[in-house]
Amino acid sequence: MATYLTKEKREEIFAEYGGSAQNTGSSEGQVALFTYRINALSDHLRENKKDHSSRRALLTLVGKRKRLLKYIASKDIQKYRSLIEKLGIRK
Repeated sequence: MATYLTKEKREEIFAEYGGSAQNTGSSEGQVALFTYRINALSDHLRENKKDHSSRRALLTLVGKRKRLLKYIASKDIQKYRSLIEKLGIRK
């Protein structure tokens, strides 16, 4: 994994959004993790505009997050709305 994402940070994200630090399979926790990684890659690309491999990784993460959010919305719309509000996405 990337150096910006430590084990402690990952556990903190899953504890806050996934219910527990061990629940790494929860959709909400995965969306939160993808959002954290997307924000870090976006900051990196602001400084390194010609880093095309990171740009491709960013687009891949955005697509994965979009698919997971679509899944969550189809299962429980209230959970979806609270998650996007909590994460600050989809203004």
